[in-house]
Amino acid sequence: MLLFRQPSYDYSDVSKEEMAELSKKWTEWWKGIEAQEKLVSRGPRLAMEGKVLKPGGVVTDGPFVEIKEKLGSFIVVKAENLEEATTLAHGCPALDQGGSVEIRPFGNPWTGTKG
Repeated sequence: MLLFRQPSYDYSDVSKEEMAELSKKWTEWWKGIEAQEKLVSRGPRLAMEGKVLKPGGVVTDGPFVEIKEKLGSFIVVKAENLEEATTLAHGCPALDQGGSVEIRPFGNPWTGTKG
């Protein structure tokens, strides 16, 4: 799974042309992964608002009030290993905006199976 984290960014000040260019970059990037038959699914863009439930029933505004970057979205890719998934993450437009891509394998931790 490739998780896209970006610093708090106010998209309300971005022109329509800039948003179109950014959207084009994202589309070209994931379509390149899709062309390699490595794209499993594209996750939806996540809302910036949310809540965090902590032990003891404490609820805070979130989702990540204590970090500088916010999780914006994710995609699931097919990769033989973490290194291949990291290679697929290169070129992600989040990196152009000062963000990052978190690369994580997933599966059943109790059985060791992937997927």
